[in-house]
Amino acid sequence: MSVLIAFLSLAIELALGYPDWLFRAIGHPVTWFGRLISFLDRRLNRATDSDVLRRRRGVVALVIIVLLPAMIALGVEIALWRMLPAGLVITAILATSLLSQKSLYEHVEAVADALETGGLVMGRIAVSRIVGRDPEKLDKAGVGRAAIESLAENFSDGIVAPAFWIGVGGLPGGVAYKAANTADSMIGHRTPRHEAFGWAAARFDDLINLPASRLTALLIVLAAFLVRDADAGNAWRAVWRDARKHRSPNAGWPEAAMAGALGLALAGPRSYGGVMVDDVFMGEGGRREVDSLDIRRALKLYRVADYLLLGLFALVAAIVIAI
Repeated sequence: MSVLIAFLSLAIELALGYPDWLFRAIGHPVTWFGRLISFLDRRLNRATDSDVLRRRRGVVALVIIVLLPAMIALGVEIALWRMLPAGLVITAILATSLLSQKSLYEHVEAVADALETGGLVMGRIAVSRIVGRDPEKLDKAGVGRAAIESLAENFSDGIVAPAFWIGVGGLPGGVAYKAANTADSMIGHRTPRHEAFGWAAARFDDLINLPASRLTALLIVLAAFLVRDADAGNAWRAVWRDARKHRSPNAGWPEAAMAGALGLALAGPRSYGGVMVDDVFMGEGGRREVDSLDIRRALKLYRVADYLLLGLFALVAAIVIAI
């Protein structure tokens, strides 16, 4: 039934998203996980401790961050399963909070809108809401590339990965993934404070995103067969040529697929907190001058790939139920 929950949650979230009024009323699971992570960071991560001790405490923190929310989710799912079939639908509705299909589309579309109506200044403001790099260092092409890169990467870790883990482990599986992913985004950085303490969170996030990043690249390649101005063959070649060159073991797969499909060069040197990161280009040899129309092409490709993901879970769910 976990695969059916994943399918239903994808379908519901695609249509409804996470309502603003609900966020204002109770927040969001990511904000709840964030409070737990911040508490553990304050209590366990002391600058006066050795790196060895901080790394050990980081492992303990990660176990708490992942298991505590997952155990709560397991209790909720068990209680709801006593109310079948309504409990199945309610579980799927709860799982929609772990996905971001609708909000991802809207945030990236807002960058294209901003570039077209407000130029570079508004484009920088819009893209700063979805990327961590220094927006003031971006020209119009840089804003466009950043938006498309964020679309590709977040399709993987904001949609495909949580759906995959919901399909594997139901609501607890999705919650465990999202908690771990949030931990990586908060403490999995190579900074003096978090390099030791966040080591376990960063490595664990790399591991649990491996299947989704590869599946995302495949979905984008398949979607390119169905989108008129995309090139599936070039997407496939870019994945095999460039994906492993990325500094992240996962981000390069969807970014290379998106770059190849659209004939663009993504990633490359970027500035974070005033520090240049000298990454290689995904889609090497592609066009670097990206505009708002390219963002909209990427959104079209993303939408088709997302429909393919939905269809995949529908197919697997039907097979599992039939068996």
